[in-house]
Amino acid sequence: MAYYSSAAAYLDHRNEPHFLESCFLCRKPLGCNADIFMYRGNTPFCSKECRQEQMEIDEAKEKSWKRSSASSSSSPGSIRKADPKNKTVRTGTVAVA
Repeated sequence: MAYYSSAAAYLDHRNEPHFLESCFLCRKPLGCNADIFMYRGNTPFCSKECRQEQMEIDEAKEKSWKRSSASSSSSPGSIRKADPKNKTVRTGTVAVA
């Protein structure tokens, strides 16, 4: 019986779409011999335009997040106490190239 449940799990997993089957933004199917434009590791896009649009969406979200976190703290990059147990939390921006 354990074999059947693992076989069923295998078949269920096979029906899940592969992450390179369609564009992350517009959901257009990605062709076998077509260029795939990647962003942030394993996020596929059908064109430079779709990838650029997602990058702009992410940038707007990050700016919004920075504005909301800046208004809740005294200054970016500051160190403040997180709770009564004297844990230190650093806030700020990390850039990775």
